[in-house]
Amino acid sequence: MEFCPKCGCVLVEQNKEFKCPRCGTKAKNKVRIESSEKIQAKPGIGVISDKDTDVFPVTNAVCPKCNNKEAYFWTSQTRAGDEAETKFFRCTKCKHTWREYR
Repeated sequence: MEFCPKCGCVLVEQNKEFKCPRCGTKAKNKVRIESSEKIQAKPGIGVISDKDTDVFPVTNAVCPKCNNKEAYFWTSQTRAGDEAETKFFRCTKCKHTWREYR
């Protein structure tokens, strides 16, 4: 890529000559146009395992399947808005999930 010595604009090819589009100055030498680009490998997409997704708080609750005494819990509004939320539990040991209605 060549630049105009007078105004610094990029020289553009017009009728097999390289001229400055701003001031009209012609290139004296042959203009060699080169372009290069570095292509970098994209980083891989990380895979999240089931073990990494348990970010819920832990509470004391007895698992009905393995009798473990700790479970993750979260709440969700599964019924009408004027009724209580449903509390879900997931055992920290066997990953069994159960719910408790109030």
